Amino acid sequence: MSYFNYHNGELHAEGVPLAAIAAAHGTPTFVYSRAAITEAYQGFTAAFGDRSHRVCYAVKANSNLGVLSVLDKLGASFDIVSGGELARLQALGISGDRIVFSGVGKQQAEIDAALNMEISCFNVESPQELLTLAERARVLGKIARISIRVNPDVDAKTHPYISTGLKENKFGVSIEVSRGLYREAAASEYLEVVGIDCHIGSQLLSLSPFMDALERILQLVDDLKATGIDLEHIDLGGGIGVQYHPDETPLNIETYASAILQHMGNRPQELWFEPGRSIVANAGILLTSVINLKDNEGKHFCVVDAAMNDFIRPALYQSWQGVQTVQQADILPTENYDIVGPVCESGDFLAKDRRLSIAAKDLICIASAGAYGFGMSSNYNSRNRAAEVLVDGDQQHLVRERETYEYQFSLEHPLSS
Repeated sequence: MSYFNYHNGELHAEGVPLAAIAAAHGTPTFVYSRAAITEAYQGFTAAFGDRSHRVCYAVKANSNLGVLSVLDKLGASFDIVSGGELARLQALGISGDRIVFSGVGKQQAEIDAALNMEISCFNVESPQELLTLAERARVLGKIARISIRVNPDVDAKTHPYISTGLKENKFGVSIEVSRGLYREAAASEYLEVVGIDCHIGSQLLSLSPFMDALERILQLVDDLKATGIDLEHIDLGGGIGVQYHPDETPLNIETYASAILQHMGNRPQELWFEPGRSIVANAGILLTSVINLKDNEGKHFCVVDAAMNDFIRPALYQSWQGVQTVQQADILPTENYDIVGPVCESGDFLAKDRRLSIAAKDLICIASAGAYGFGMSSNYNSRNRAAEVLVDGDQQHLVRERETYEYQFSLEHPLSS
């Protein structure tokens, strides 16, 4: 179900007109739907029924405190990849037993902070990380609960920048290397082996790569059990894709869950998941204003006040994003437009070749911008980053103020001479 719909010719987020949000907070602004986040999360967890499982929302997808607080209230656990993400969860009072720490480059200060919070699990990505984790646990007088992130060498058939399960990717260790790491971890008095982790990529629309990876992981789980290493959980990561383009068919979560449960058979391990995009991508849009329309000898451009610094996915991943006008208008001429921003890069585009009826000062929205939107934004061209608004029914809540130039400069210091 979409929570961004037209009512009387005007696009709304739940019960709030997007024009009202633009009037109150300006543009560009990211707008999120609480109902959409709730529906996506509850649909994911419901698909596994009574089977013991944990949904660890991938904070990197959208780390806004307002969004995180919604998921906190729903009972989610959280997957983090940095000390900054850990600090966000601490700020919300989320306990360590609801946190799993992933990522290939955990720094000592981040490891120490997570150990002191007694987080649920570290997903270990290398032999050196295992040694560092054991040493920091010894120094701090803690026991680190760990899983090994295994790279099953499965082609996720997704964009190469978000493929993570092949041996040429930087993530995890091979199945063979993992066997030695499990033995080493099991022998350490400062490490507790609790699970296994696997994440093969993002925006996957096919079930087969997941099942290929799962079969290899389950064989390793069975092999480890035979050597006396009995795991508590199996973390299958995230990666479920969403519909960006009308021709795309996203993977049905019930089909995904059913296939996993069938493969699990009678194995007792709790299932962990790390969804991000599938929870928030279609729960958000980027609201932007038309600055002007430009015609370069038959090539039509719609120049808006949002840019690649606000939403880099189209430029970085060549992603297709839906575009809608906030006001439905049939009286204006219809043309094919490239939606472009003010940044001085030819790669500064949000969408290409879209047929629209628009005029200067109109509002348009870029759909499916709830994941990897604001979190990947920057101050390129010294542009202020956008505001963020969370809609709940007929209420709008400013969950991040628009930056100011003074804020941008606040950490910089000119030379005095």
